[in-house]
Amino acid sequence: MSEQKIIPARNPGQVAIAIVLLFGVGLLIYLVISSPFITWAAIPQFILDETVVDGIKLTILFTVLAMVISIVAGALLAMMRLASNPVLVNFAGLYIWFFRGTPLLVQIIFWFNIQLFIPSINLGFVVLDTNSVVTAFVAALLALSLNEAAYMAEIMRGGLMAVDSGQGEAAKALGYTPVQAMLRIIFPQALRVIIPPIGNQTISMLKTTSLVSVVAAQDLLTRVQNIYARNFLIIELLIVASIWYLLMTTVASGLQYLIERRLGRATYEAPAVWRAAMRILRSEGSKG
Repeated sequence: MSEQKIIPARNPGQVAIAIVLLFGVGLLIYLVISSPFITWAAIPQFILDETVVDGIKLTILFTVLAMVISIVAGALLAMMRLASNPVLVNFAGLYIWFFRGTPLLVQIIFWFNIQLFIPSINLGFVVLDTNSVVTAFVAALLALSLNEAAYMAEIMRGGLMAVDSGQGEAAKALGYTPVQAMLRIIFPQALRVIIPPIGNQTISMLKTTSLVSVVAAQDLLTRVQNIYARNFLIIELLIVASIWYLLMTTVASGLQYLIERRLGRATYEAPAVWRAAMRILRSEGSKG
């Protein structure tokens, strides 16, 4: 019997769309490159400019600090959402509702202007000027962290709920406290579900930090704006900023891929605590 040759089905609609897309992208690239109003020679001069590099360092610092704080706060909020105490549940729900429901830009401006209605902070033994405590850096970090914590809480909650409820019962059978069961049994297993969206949020945070330029927090975009306010090379400096944002998000995406691949490569096996608990439960059942 002769071997049958498989001929893929033709799809002229997809071919037409692809041609239109290629033409549109090519035209856009040509219009940008051929524009006489862009000084391309200025872009390499500012790529490694000291002011720009300082802005990059601060952008990375904002991202790292905001993500660390939001992950910790998000984990606490997620556990509060899953608690049996109605006060904890409602507080966490109200927090998530408020910070997800108001624009981040408004929150940044709010924290920056908090001294308008709280001019000083009285700690009893000392009175601090709010302006000296909530600087532009602190205001931006507070806004980024508290806002991101609301999203992290839902990510964490989804990951924790994805773990089989029997894991908690097995830990309880072995005498684990609820906190021990959460930290040692449930949370490590939830990481498989939690890590990918955390990676996406980190990449998003690298770009979201650009919003802090509204309070002159000296991130990458703020430094670029300061430069083009003097030399009027607006498009050129924005291209420089875009190149760096693309580079940072590309590196972050690569790291996320490596972490996800490592997690996905591991062969799942029921944890030792689960197997031990099952043996205990079976032995007690046989005695009964």
